[in-house]
Amino acid sequence: MGEQSGVPDGGSRFGGGLGNIWGFPYKMGRCGGFTFLIVYLALAAFVGFAIMLSELAIGRSTGFGPVNAYKKVSKKFKWIGWLAIIAPFLIMTFYSVLGGYCIYYMVINVVGMFSGMPDSSSFAALLTNPWASIGCMVLFMVICYLINRGGVGGGIEKFNTIGMPALFVMLVIVIIRAWTLPNADVGLKYMFVPGYALKAGFFDKAPGFMEVLATAGGQMFFSLSLGMGAMITYGSYLGKNENLPKNSVIIVISDTLVAIMAGLAVIPAAVANGIAKGMAVSEIKLGGPNLLFATLQDVFHDMGTIGGIFGLIFYALVLIAAISSAISLIEAVSVTFIDHASAKGHERDRNKVLAVVCLAITLLACLVAVDGLGSNGIAPKDLFHINSKADWCADW
Repeated sequence: MGEQSGVPDGGSRFGGGLGNIWGFPYKMGRCGGFTFLIVYLALAAFVGFAIMLSELAIGRSTGFGPVNAYKKVSKKFKWIGWLAIIAPFLIMTFYSVLGGYCIYYMVINVVGMFSGMPDSSSFAALLTNPWASIGCMVLFMVICYLINRGGVGGGIEKFNTIGMPALFVMLVIVIIRAWTLPNADVGLKYMFVPGYALKAGFFDKAPGFMEVLATAGGQMFFSLSLGMGAMITYGSYLGKNENLPKNSVIIVISDTLVAIMAGLAVIPAAVANGIAKGMAVSEIKLGGPNLLFATLQDVFHDMGTIGGIFGLIFYALVLIAAISSAISLIEAVSVTFIDHASAKGHERDRNKVLAVVCLAITLLACLVAVDGLGSNGIAPKDLFHINSKADWCADW
């Protein structure tokens, strides 16, 4: 594979995937706020950085995607490369549905500015409308295919150069609005004051340390895209003059910054909205994957017409994060098959491989969309959590 412009160029140094925007806030909410944050920061600094550096180094030194990269290290490790490809393929089957949800929510928030803002019931309505879910998911996959079709330099890098700064700006806008809500300071204390979540009554008892460790570790793998073949793939595009430790530090820091910013946008708003509705803090749901599509939509609903604008901005930034994650995962899977054919002396048309990979993901994602992400829309949480724990354990 040629030495193309990969991870360290332009906007790609700025990390902000769906794992940060969607996963980090609700896992922080489920695991007690500050305790989760401290454990996550420690793991990202001492474990995530080391694995990130290792995966980029493997990719650059071999010049291949995950399967052939591990094979070049040792033929005995080839199977690890195939496992690394299964993970992003499965993850994409529900990431694509979540990306479609973002498109749907952008539309209903725009429509809501003129015909009445939708509330959390819109999520239940979407889960029972498979055609809307499938249609939005297919549109999301088409967008991802077109970006990947442009290649690393022409498609992925161009998107990241524009999309990541845009995501940052939109996050700042939503954070400022969230902090102006009455009682938003309670959410900030939940995040940053040691022991506050338990003292304030958010929990009857503190989450166990091993639960927090496993959840934070799993989230770290998802946020940093470790164990999924993505970093090895991008490492294979890097030139020999690239400073891998520096690039790894930039990626880990920027990724962690976006994750914390996502928490600052979501948790204070959700807490403030719950208190405004007269709920006891123990009744405020901060620990579910529905946090983005149900709880937050209630926040925008209660803002009135202006809420449609903030809803549009928020779900647009989540969409950017979803696309950012998706294009890297699709690239990792596609490159594997291109490399595999190249190693056997065959040439594979990149666009055709991308089309087949995207079509396969779309077909499987239809099953997820029709199922409404499982009863009550919690299937992605289980897959997300199981996969992240599997990655966490496998690397140890």
